[in-house]
Amino acid sequence: MTEPVLRLIDARLALNGNAGLVTILHGITLDVTQGETVGLVGPSGSGKSSLLMLMGGLERATGGTVRALGHDLTTMNEDALARLRRDNIGVVFQSFHLIPTMTALENVATPLELAGHRDAFARAAAELDAVGLAHRADHYPGQMSGGEQQRVALARASAPRPKLLLADEPTGNLDGANGAAIIRLLFDLRDRHGATLVLVTHSEDLARRCDRVIRLRDGRIDSTLAEVAE
Repeated sequence: MTEPVLRLIDARLALNGNAGLVTILHGITLDVTQGETVGLVGPSGSGKSSLLMLMGGLERATGGTVRALGHDLTTMNEDALARLRRDNIGVVFQSFHLIPTMTALENVATPLELAGHRDAFARAAAELDAVGLAHRADHYPGQMSGGEQQRVALARASAPRPKLLLADEPTGNLDGANGAAIIRLLFDLRDRHGATLVLVTHSEDLARRCDRVIRLRDGRIDSTLAEVAE
């Protein structure tokens, strides 16, 4: 039997705050299978983004097990986690995180260059074209709208053709029209590359497009609200 792309077993996360140790996630157990699209929803502070960060090895679980693409993230060092993300996991953030001194083409090409791809710029150009930004390849982030910057971020995440794509509120900083465009592009990227997609969202339209919706509350999966999207 093939191992799930993501497997969390009693995964917990506790961080030190001003008032002492704060528990963010309480024993999350969850499997995500190859090619599945999962939406993480819930009120602010429910632990959605923290759970996504555990899945990508950007936060380290303080208890339990987190496995991604056959690797136990809880036992890997930072260098190994960085290599796994570089080669197999694409991450899209709400706030874009583009490098302001690089053009759109350079932003998309950078992770490919770091991974040693000789065709980094050709692949980057193809990804920009796929998100409708071939004409903006030589523009800097400060010269682009928020919707365009998010499309560059999507192109950068998808250029290495990741097996797992994680998106944290990808439409959160966008208006309705740009948000709808990003939703279409996310699912198009998933279809083109066959990636498994996990996303955090407050958008009901985006959640309804997922194969499965996981609702969190107070750092736990709310089993009474967990549902499979129609």
